[in-house]
Amino acid sequence: MTEQDVLIVGAGPTGLVLALWLTVQGVKVRIVDKNTGPGPTSRAMVVHARTLELYCQLDLATAVIAAGHSNPSVNLWAKGRIRAHIPFGPTGGELTPYPFVLVYPQDHHEHLLTERLETMGVTVERQTELVDFEDAGGAVRARLRLPDGSEEVSAARYLAGCDGARSAVRHKLAIGFEGGTYNQTFYVADVEVSGPTANGEAHISLESGDFVALLAYAKGRGRLIGLVRDEREDVGKLTFEDVSHRAIEGLRLTIDKVNWFSTYRVHHRVADRFREGRAFLLGDAAHVHSPVGGQGMNTGIGDAINLAWKLAAVLRGRAPDGLLDSYERERVGFAHQLVETTDRLFTFVTAEGRFGDFLRVEIAPVLAGVAYRIGGIRAFLFRILSQTQLNYRGGPLSRGKAGRVDGGDRLPWVLVKGLDNYAPLAAITWQVHVYGAASGALKQWCAARGVPLHVFPWTEEHAAAGLAIDAAYLLRPDTYVAVAALEQAPDVFDAYLADVGITLC
Repeated sequence: MTEQDVLIVGAGPTGLVLALWLTVQGVKVRIVDKNTGPGPTSRAMVVHARTLELYCQLDLATAVIAAGHSNPSVNLWAKGRIRAHIPFGPTGGELTPYPFVLVYPQDHHEHLLTERLETMGVTVERQTELVDFEDAGGAVRARLRLPDGSEEVSAARYLAGCDGARSAVRHKLAIGFEGGTYNQTFYVADVEVSGPTANGEAHISLESGDFVALLAYAKGRGRLIGLVRDEREDVGKLTFEDVSHRAIEGLRLTIDKVNWFSTYRVHHRVADRFREGRAFLLGDAAHVHSPVGGQGMNTGIGDAINLAWKLAAVLRGRAPDGLLDSYERERVGFAHQLVETTDRLFTFVTAEGRFGDFLRVEIAPVLAGVAYRIGGIRAFLFRILSQTQLNYRGGPLSRGKAGRVDGGDRLPWVLVKGLDNYAPLAAITWQVHVYGAASGALKQWCAARGVPLHVFPWTEEHAAAGLAIDAAYLLRPDTYVAVAALEQAPDVFDAYLADVGITLC
């Protein structure tokens, strides 16, 4: 019987990121996947700014950006012409180091993560399937079917179900997966293209009764995502020639070659629980929703990084098992919010009939253009899309407020004269930030507990970002603000750590 700290079922981006973040924190993992390798027809394409910020912790952001394609703007088309051009840079450049939408096919993404994991001495065990498991009190005992058909028992302190929408882990736990399936069918196609629209930007066509989006990821290549208007029951037999090309033609796009084509149904569901004893659900195993906004894969990666530091703390003996309950409490609300938001957008994009067409073709582009010209709305929409708006305010691990920053917030990014306050966040550790001057008592507290203290000279840019002068911000290993203290009182940090049961050293 093999033993490890965490058994991860599923080697998509969520499972791979969980394995990476646990391994770098000294946690022994085993990761298995029933498939032979990453699927070449994966639909997830977009890597958002918040994911790239977190990827800096393992020096992954640079590699992902180099391998992907940065889409600097999105264009809304209707009636054969651009009705709204929305560049991300003017707004996003003030909020994040990554003011763009990165397009990077999921299969390529998985290969990169797998290779990075192998450099750490962990290999994904392919064609290895979870057959059954039981919570044996102090451990989980899982029965695995190996590539040769034989079975073995694997023991782990915890089990992570990252095995997708049809999760075997979720089914075994009999956890409900409430929601439904949209009536519409989507198609996705990897294409080689030419024409004025093949310019490296994102394009969305909102033609009457039709919809298609083009995401460029290499010169002359892109991913088409569109609606299938064919009413045949067996849409699996459709080819690219069978789907409506009206919206594609509206983009003035020439399809030179179709490398592959697939159809799929879209679901919107959230699991009733994200934790059951020693087992957890992450990514699509916990929540699925429409592809609008490219949020799914990024949300699963966020799940993994949220859970990883907590598992590491518990397994090191620096926190009680109860800390792991905060994983569900912090992530389930966002999952429900995401399903509701993407559901509304999906319903709007796919609405049929004259009124739906009128709203989509005539009204939406105008509103988008107007909204873009209003700075506050522009920033709000970018934060939502990029997931930099996501926060854990009011959560079990969040305390205080200093400036406009609450406990549970993402730390505002500030770059002043080459001094980047995100540079220290590359370390997966607790740390304290002060913008102004640090007191002797705070310096002593940090030194005694081995907590890095980063002090940044106060500037107007810090004030504009919402930070408070001389306030102390205690940051979690996943870079979110745990405590925002207006005064540098170390006893506030001590009280917080005692309350949540965390020992720093």
